[in-house]
Amino acid sequence: MNIQDLLKDKKKLPLLIAGAALLLIILLVIILLLTSKKEDSPNNIEEEGNGNTPETRELVYWGLWESEEVMEDIIDEFETNHPGVTVKYSMQTFKDYESRLYSRLQQTATTSEPAPDIFRIHNTWLPKFESLLSKLPDGIMTRDEYSEKFYPTALADFTGKDGTSLYAIPLEIDGLMVFYNKQLLAQQDVEKPPTDWDSFLSLARKLTKKDSSGRITQSGLALGTSKNIQHSSEILLFLLLQEQADLIDSTRTKFSLNNSKAISVFTTYTNFATGNNAIWSSSLKNDLNMFYSGDLAMMIAPSWRAFDIIQSASAIEFGTAPLPQLVANPERIYYSTYWGEAVNKKSPNTQLAWEFVEFLSEREQQLKMYSNASTIGQRAFGEPYSLKELNSEMKGKAYVDAIATMAPYMKSVQLGEEGYVRAALEQAVTQILENNLSIEDALREAEKTINTKLAQSNK
Repeated sequence: MNIQDLLKDKKKLPLLIAGAALLLIILLVIILLLTSKKEDSPNNIEEEGNGNTPETRELVYWGLWESEEVMEDIIDEFETNHPGVTVKYSMQTFKDYESRLYSRLQQTATTSEPAPDIFRIHNTWLPKFESLLSKLPDGIMTRDEYSEKFYPTALADFTGKDGTSLYAIPLEIDGLMVFYNKQLLAQQDVEKPPTDWDSFLSLARKLTKKDSSGRITQSGLALGTSKNIQHSSEILLFLLLQEQADLIDSTRTKFSLNNSKAISVFTTYTNFATGNNAIWSSSLKNDLNMFYSGDLAMMIAPSWRAFDIIQSASAIEFGTAPLPQLVANPERIYYSTYWGEAVNKKSPNTQLAWEFVEFLSEREQQLKMYSNASTIGQRAFGEPYSLKELNSEMKGKAYVDAIATMAPYMKSVQLGEEGYVRAALEQAVTQILENNLSIEDALREAEKTINTKLAQSNK
């Protein structure tokens, strides 16, 4: 039977139409499946954006210290490896940085106010910022991997209140060190400062000179006051840690100063600026200016103070050395003060932001950043490496050799309101020296002031 006969057979006509319709449907389904497969193939992905280009995503990155020129080629490499991603880097001024960043993050948490996706936080700030930060995903870096890569202080400083979550990745490590005037030490036939406190202080006394009235004309060491010592509060925190004082509780809201160890530290500290054996005085210029003028043999400060000295007193021949240690304390303890890169909890691209931060922390990028800072940035040295595997790269190098020695043994305190705590410690020293307040009363007052603030900021 041919087609014409089928068409004439009215009983079979409906079957013919149904069969043709079914065949047409099957063909359409096949065509749709083939089209869908072609569109989903790796070379033909169409995401949100223009035409067939990958989705465009932007990361806003607030940095400190490093210029856009220093960061440019590093950012370019990341963007090349992540088509459609743009990183907008902005070097922030340090003045009011903490308050500007915190206010912006708070506004973003409740409004549509824009804020950076990535930014720097100090290693003491976490208790205040934790609720506004994204946790470091295990897929980016596990806690064990973090511990293998970075120094113990970073693991402690950037661990949240739950004891496991991490909130920042350091691109550098830094801490307090001794700056010394080589020419003044040479007068005592000393090449480098001693490594123990007893010998260190003995040298400081020998290097201190006074006129006939007892006024200090050359100091061996800037220690004992707060107003004219740039890093006095950090020095006090270091001394408290060396005495193994239990400074803050697990909630990060109770700071402890009203105890025998704190009283002993503040007594010893202020004695350096009082009495006939004083090596420092509140009437002197600040420690930096005294060092610039060649009237201060040793001072304690972070590594970046070297830039100030090089710029303001290029004629001074100086070196850096590790902080002195207590002979009676078998544990070596140094004080860390540095920065880590964190991610905004409200960022629309938290995973991508963490990928970028992890990329910055890798060996190749840290080496490049250090090199760029020294060449493009025209600095004496770049940011000391945060990776333990790069410790040997710092050994023997001017200014950062001391960091290489101290980094594995550095410690700090999760203060949250770092600026407020430091101001309270400095005020306590002033109350003791200038207002004749007893050390016990000054510390009791400082503790109360600090804890009132921490109860609000670190909750």
